[in-house]
Order: sequence, then structure tokens, then C-alpha cells
Amino acid sequence: MRGRDEETGEFHDKSRSQNRRDALDVLALGEKLVSLTPAQLARLPIPEDLLPHIAECKRITAHIAHKRQLAFLAKHMRREEDATLDAIRDADANSETGRREVAMMHRAEDWRERLLAEGDKALAALLDDYPQADRQQLRTLVRNAQAEKARNKPPRAYREIFQVLRALMLPAALGLKASAEDADPVDSDEADED
Repeated sequence: MRGRDEETGEFHDKSRSQNRRDALDVLALGEKLVSLTPAQLARLPIPEDLLPHIAECKRITAHIAHKRQLAFLAKHMRREEDATLDAIRDADANSETGRREVAMMHRAEDWRERLLAEGDKALAALLDDYPQADRQQLRTLVRNAQAEKARNKPPRAYREIFQVLRALMLPAALGLKASAEDADPVDSDEADED
């Protein structure tokens, strides 16, 4: 029992509720660590004894087993000092990858608004920047989003435009090159003929 100091009336230890909140914070941090790529994990100051537990949690895909392994990871993380966990949180929050992803999402939102406002003119500009984009799909989604807005329907196509733009911009935002499979096969055949 945590009890109170008889002289000051203050509690000796944290409450059970506070302990639970702290444990849930560590569990959330563990979930975030499991979702990171190995390159992102390498940039964080993670103690060596936690890395096998993170790898094991990534390996397990069955829902309940994954949840159990995640709880086991969190148990080991709670044994670490608070300063270590704070360092991991700070490094993750300040990561360059996170900033790139946020900036990319803002660009996708700006392009979506521009496509809805300017139509084909904005679509042509988008295709100049991202030639692998599907013109017909985007044109259809823009038309559907405008119709949804006019009829006060749920913004399904509006959200789908964002998802398409995000998928289009994500490799460039993270510094990845498009794979050969993403290239248009017609263009590569024409290049071979020349």
C-alpha cells in the first residue's frame, strides 16, 4: 500500500492509476517501435537487450500472439530506466523520417485542394511532377469528390484522392527510388526500340 507521510500528508508512491497510465505509455511506445523499419530502429538509442524482443514481436503476426508478445516487450521496457525511455521517445519524435512524412502529407493535402479547385490544369501540373500517376483515376476521383460535396454525401472520393496522392508521393518523400515494377512498361518498350 502506498500510504501517506504523517508529517506532510503527501503520498509515498505513485497511485495505481498513474502506474497504469505509465504502463500504457510504455506499451504504446513498444507498438511504435515494432512498426518501425530496421533502419529507423538503428537511429534510435534502443538498448541491445530490447532488440531481440522487438524483432520477435515483428515476426509474430497472429493477433493474440502478437498482442501477448507486445505486452512482453513492454514488460522488458518498463525495466529500463526512465531516462532511457525518454531518450527513445525524444529521438523518435525528432526523427527526420517523421518530419518528411508530415511534410509529404501536407503536400498531398495541398495537391488535393488544388485538384478540386483547378481541375485539369492542376492535374497536368501534377502529372509533370509525377508522370507515373494515373490520369484517368485521378480525374474520376476529383469528379466524384465534387459531386459528393454538391450532394452533401460522405467524402469517400475526397479521402481516396488523398490516399492515391500519398501513395504517389511517399517513395519520393522517404528518399526511395521507384522500383522497376512501378515504371510504365510501354515507356520501357519504346525506349528499347529507339
